[in-house]
Amino acid sequence: MTDLATLPWPPAPIGTDRLVLREPEPRDRTAVVELLTSAEVNTYLGGPRPLDEIARTLPGAPEPRPGLFVVDLGGTMIGQVMLTENKGQRSLAAGRAELGYLFLPHAWGHGYAAEACTAALAWFDGALPAEPVVLATQTANLRSMRLAAKLGFVEAERFEAWGAAQWLGVRAPAAASR
Repeated sequence: MTDLATLPWPPAPIGTDRLVLREPEPRDRTAVVELLTSAEVNTYLGGPRPLDEIARTLPGAPEPRPGLFVVDLGGTMIGQVMLTENKGQRSLAAGRAELGYLFLPHAWGHGYAAEACTAALAWFDGALPAEPVVLATQTANLRSMRLAAKLGFVEAERFEAWGAAQWLGVRAPAAASR
């Protein structure tokens, strides 16, 4: 069982060739609102949330929380990568670290998600090398399925949830590949 709460947080910003993974800052609020209210971003996540609900419930600045990285390109947020504990009922996923990601549509198709997720997973592997990571997505989300394979996730099971076919992948612990 992964205990992400034991990890030192926040880590120093993580740099890649083009991106910085960092904690949320007040300047990210507009991008967070866009992520949560975008029909395109939320196609496979149950649909967008209403703008009035977000305006009412989102604090003035996005709140930092362990496992949440803002993906920054040239000083502007283009997405988020999250490593959170799966609290679901799926036996293969329960208690494991789960990778999630959201990117604004203008950032799609440039390899940013793969670059950011690879950096977040490398950080996780350094912090908890004996822990596997899971990823769940709708089977209809072909982009996410391709990214999962590129990141080394292997299908563990398929299931129905929220009225759609879902895919659960597992990525072996870093210690297993050493």
